[in-house]
Amino acid sequence: MRHSTDRILTTHVGSLPRPAAVLDLMKAGRGGPELDDAIRQAVDEVVGEQAAHGVDVVTDGEQSKAGFFGYVAERLTGFEPRPGTGPELWSAEVRAFPEYYAEYFRRAMTGGSVVTLDPLVCVGPVAYRGQEAIARDVANLKAALERQPHVEAFMPAVAPSGIGFMAGSSDAVNEYYPSYQEYLFANADALHEEYRAIVDAGFLLQVDDPFLTDILGDTTLELAARHERADLFVAAANRALDGIPPDRVRYHTCYSINEGPRVHDVALADVLPWVLKVRATGLSFEAANARHEHEYHTFETVKLPDDRLLLPGVITHASNIVEHPELIAERLTRLAALVGRENVIASGDCGFSSQATYRPEVDPKVMWAKFDAMRDGAALASERLWR
Repeated sequence: MRHSTDRILTTHVGSLPRPAAVLDLMKAGRGGPELDDAIRQAVDEVVGEQAAHGVDVVTDGEQSKAGFFGYVAERLTGFEPRPGTGPELWSAEVRAFPEYYAEYFRRAMTGGSVVTLDPLVCVGPVAYRGQEAIARDVANLKAALERQPHVEAFMPAVAPSGIGFMAGSSDAVNEYYPSYQEYLFANADALHEEYRAIVDAGFLLQVDDPFLTDILGDTTLELAARHERADLFVAAANRALDGIPPDRVRYHTCYSINEGPRVHDVALADVLPWVLKVRATGLSFEAANARHEHEYHTFETVKLPDDRLLLPGVITHASNIVEHPELIAERLTRLAALVGRENVIASGDCGFSSQATYRPEVDPKVMWAKFDAMRDGAALASERLWR
């Protein structure tokens, strides 16, 4: 991974809105050459937009995926959908704000997706079958990059903990393996093939794991049980990363939610001990929204290891307010003062369209304005940090 050696670099978390041509075909269940062509064009356009709006480390916007973790149903064997089942998402939040979340899920979660997001249950041996799909993703991104300036490129992939039930933490997801650990490690072994394909193509790999924060904040479990499950998630992630150089890996964790009260989010300080065990150089986390912006203070007492690099969110995916470049510069400079300017890359809190939907929470034009603000804020911070 490139460090910010002479200026603050910019990136984001990955998912970006899909164009109507792709959404229409996904909704109609029409795959094949027509959808392939639409996705290829979408990747070309979205990489161009990233370059035009000042993103240094770009990606394909996950244009081929119906969802950031649901896509694995097409790439792994051993699972079957279970419509109408699954654990309650963010149970403490939903209990505290039931009216809000009833409307939110209809409007922005399952109600906003172009495909049905049925939980998956493991009923047989897990194996990777997504070779053609990842090869298409790689080819599309490589072709788009040939025409656009960029510093680096990355491609996201789900963590082993994110397969199956939405929360990723229910033992009910596994009906085949003797234990949850064996199930989780089977996921890791299968996903290793996708991870390896991304890195071998010359891209950075981003492992998406909001499920780690989910489990650490799950108050329905005793603290010891949460920690035990978090240990398993980290062990599975590292197993999937076996043999992959850590400096080719970004690890992203967040709070598995977009706009909401978030009063039950777990603190960054409570997540970091596990995050730092993952064999990944880049650490991507939420730092721009009102529940977590103060947490840069964590690095006043937690020393960042020499082999790590921070990708803090300086623009949020949970609001249509465009952050001012001066605020973005302030966020970057105060964190750089704690961990070193070369160890900070400006990023977003989370993806702007983690599901394929006609109604992303942040309007696409507003989203690009946020990227412009991030570019300008990073430039201001660079001027102050390197002058």
